Order: sequence, then structure tokens, then C-alpha cells
Amino acid sequence: MFEAKVGVSMLYSLHESFNRMTKRLNNENTRYIEILDDGAHELDKNRVNLLKETAKSYNLEYTVHAPFADINIASPSRTILNASLKRLTESLHYAHALDAKLWVFHPGARTGISQFYPGAEWKQNTQSIQELYAEAEQFGVNIAIENLPAKYWFIMNSPEDFHKFYKETKLPIGIVLDIGHANLENQTQPFFDQLADKIIHIHASDNKGVNDDHFGVGYGTIGYSLVAETLKKIGYNQRVIVESCDHVAESLKKLGELLN
Repeated sequence: MFEAKVGVSMLYSLHESFNRMTKRLNNENTRYIEILDDGAHELDKNRVNLLKETAKSYNLEYTVHAPFADINIASPSRTILNASLKRLTESLHYAHALDAKLWVFHPGARTGISQFYPGAEWKQNTQSIQELYAEAEQFGVNIAIENLPAKYWFIMNSPEDFHKFYKETKLPIGIVLDIGHANLENQTQPFFDQLADKIIHIHASDNKGVNDDHFGVGYGTIGYSLVAETLKKIGYNQRVIVESCDHVAESLKKLGELLN
């Protein structure tokens, strides 16, 4: 049954203080909120408690986007890798404390020395995801991995990459289909055609097929009418999160109209 839930990522307010961001939550015209655990909005115990009080007051439902600044779960540097996994594990714990419905994280990326260690980044990426999954299972947190563009050196870009990952690990980890990222690789429809049953969360923003601009929906060249038709066809009934940095209210309205 088709019943997409349109929500919003607080990415657009990352330049603001955490307290100012929380004051916006009751004015977002949606109860589905994605909190970004990074930058000025990095979570801690007090901030989690404040978010929980806000959720109770306004009947909000959270998902959490894991930190990604300076994070690389495929790093060939043991120091960087350990720091990345430590930071992500901390974020997982906060997602659990927040009663988040989902914790979204990025795959690893190649580095300037990856060419000297062919295939090592894929192996480390897979191992790191397995470790994060085990940690999430311990705390009862549902997690999903996002597709990222190859042009920015990230590893998991295409349906083929995800097929390979599932074949090797057999892990029941869902996919966060970022429409903007997929558009840069011309992979949006292939993801829907090949992995519709794995897609449990969607990030929606717009671009012109060149850069990950995070435009408002309808302010780039992505055909969101076709995306909406596809979501209806596959009976998608999870969250579609606006991850735009401008025209956020208009994007929420447009997606709501397209998906109703």
C-alpha cells in the first residue's frame, strides 16, 4: 500500500545554533524530522533530552543522519579509521537514546593512496559496516546506508555495488536512496528497478546533474513527477525526507502534492 511520509532534514539549518534549530521543529509542517549529528548540531546527552522533550510536545518522529565530516569508514589510516568508528558508534548510541526510527550513514571513500592498495578500501568498508551493524543490533537501532556519488570518491554508488555488498555480507541493511546523488550517476531508475525492496528511506533534493547542489525540489532538472509515479508503483510506504538547503517549505509542499 502506498503511503509515503514526507519529512524534512535539518541540514538546511546546520549553520545555526542547535537551540535555534530545535525552535524550528514545531514549524516544519511535518512530524517527520531528520536530525544531523554533525557540526553545530552534534548530539550529546543534554541535546538528546531536549529533542525528546520537543518530540513529545509536538508529536515528532526522528531519524538521525550520522556524522560525515572527516569520517571515512574505509580509511587506510588506522588512526583515522578508529576515530571514525568511535564517532559513529557514539552517534548510534545517541540515536538509540533519542528513539530514532532510523540511523543513516555514509559508505567509505577512496583516498589519495588507495591506488597503492587495490580493493583494500572495499574490504575495509565492508568490515566497518559489519561492525556498525553489530553495534546497532545490540542497541536495537535500525540502520541504513546511503548511496554516494563516485565523483566525490565514495565507494557505493550503483546498484551493482550494493548487489556485491549484499552478496558478500548477507546483512539485512536497507538503502537510503539519495535522489540527488543518484541523479549525478544516472542511477535513479536502476536503483528502483533492481533494489526497490531494499529502499527503506529516501533523501530528496534537486540538482542539474553536475554537482550535489541540494537545491529545492523542482529547482533543478530531476524529474520528481516520475520519481513520485515510481514510488506509487512500487508501493513505497516509508519516509521521503527533503534534504534541500533552499526552498525547503516549497519542497515539502511540492512533494506532498506529488505523493498524495
